[in-house]
Amino acid sequence: MESDGRATEEDEKKPAISRTSSQQQQYNAKAAKVLEACKWKDVHTLRALATSEGGLLSDDLRRQTWPFLLGYPSQDDDVESETEKRESWKRLPKHRDEDQVQLDVNRSFIYYPHDQSMKDLDRRKEELSDLITEVLRRHPYLCYFQGYHDICQVFLLVLGHSDRSAAVARLSALRIRDFMLPTLAPALAQLRLIPAILYAVDPKLYNHLSQTQPFFALSGTLTMYAHDIQEYGDIARLFDVFLAREAAFSVYMFAQIVIQRSDELFETPADEPEMLHSILSKLPKPLDLEALIQNTAKLFEKYPPEKLRLWRSISNSSVLKTARWEDQTVNQTLEDGEMFFNKQVRELEWADRRDMVIKVVWKYRRPAGTIGLAVLVGVLSFWIRKSSGPSGVLGAFWRQWTGYRGH
Repeated sequence: MESDGRATEEDEKKPAISRTSSQQQQYNAKAAKVLEACKWKDVHTLRALATSEGGLLSDDLRRQTWPFLLGYPSQDDDVESETEKRESWKRLPKHRDEDQVQLDVNRSFIYYPHDQSMKDLDRRKEELSDLITEVLRRHPYLCYFQGYHDICQVFLLVLGHSDRSAAVARLSALRIRDFMLPTLAPALAQLRLIPAILYAVDPKLYNHLSQTQPFFALSGTLTMYAHDIQEYGDIARLFDVFLAREAAFSVYMFAQIVIQRSDELFETPADEPEMLHSILSKLPKPLDLEALIQNTAKLFEKYPPEKLRLWRSISNSSVLKTARWEDQTVNQTLEDGEMFFNKQVRELEWADRRDMVIKVVWKYRRPAGTIGLAVLVGVLSFWIRKSSGPSGVLGAFWRQWTGYRGH
């Protein structure tokens, strides 16, 4: 029998086999709470249940809960009118990144699901390709990144056909938008919060890692850890938390992982950043997810983003700020996500122009005579005219020097 992309009933029942009578009662009681919260659309309670030990327990409960956490109503798979809507994306223009999508899809489903025939795996890959392509064609402004398929395959395994594209679209536009911009600059800005967290928690550890760039966390944060965690139950459990918590929670989680490995890290000299990077780029095994989740929650509460040194430098259009509070994403629309995306693109373009102006200023910091000065003024005027105007120290210098007052 071919799979529909969900976990089988046998898989759903496996965890119950090893439960004691008391554990089964606790499981049933929590499952009842999840269903009750879904019935009343009590998102606050669902977030608390998703974050608490064990998370949302099973894929059956996740199928009912994740739509609420992402802020869209779950659809009925059997509604015939949905079929045409689901297929309409195939008539949309091809997205520029579809060739790369196919290359990555061919490498998907390496660790899970288990015990699948080649025919089943091929079907899943076809469904995964369709899911990613549909989202990209319906929202062509988004830029695909390698690792996106790792995230999408989890949604494919958990959710039904009619919910997958809606879930991934909202996740992409409202939760991981920083990773789907034309450059990785916003993603790297997120990583730089990790040293800021370490500085607040453990200055000694911060100093020890000061020569090691936080790029070791890129794979984990970029893919919501789906590229690094090999057990399906673990990654589904982790997604419960990420969908329930703030966008910055995944960054805090990697910082917590670093903190928990401090003894191991201190054994490696600080002047060997390559070795430290190698250690940190791999998640520790075994990884106690429940302890990690609870410790990360405590870390977030004790050192919220607003207390971090670099928080002010994060764009106001970054998901770290537009999804700073738990209820923000639920109340946002896909149009909001596109608006924030466009703002971030303009900020990136302005940053490029600013950097070019700074390079020109530095190059001509001692212009030779009147001709050199005239060239400098002309170049700066051209670049600043193309933007909304200079700002900061450079802007003050420019306005004083030229009398520029903006448009």
